[in-house]
Amino acid sequence: MSSKRIDAESKVSGNQANIPAQIRRELDIDDGDHLRWHLENGTVRVEVVQQETGTFAEFDGYGGEEDTDVTTDHDDWGVDAE
Repeated sequence: MSSKRIDAESKVSGNQANIPAQIRRELDIDDGDHLRWHLENGTVRVEVVQQETGTFAEFDGYGGEEDTDVTTDHDDWGVDAE
């Protein structure tokens, strides 16, 4: 991200506003990313939270608190065991 100033505007439609393409590119904002909004003294600050990628991005692992039985439980794909 560069330190250059970018001025842009967009129109609000309903309760949604578009992010101008120039700003999206500069901040590398992509589908699935989150915007965290901060309001203080009439000034809005927006923080981009990049989406984590990968199949197990939010998987913390199995802690082993419960017994499991592969013959009666569904597998990871949601297919019933036969």
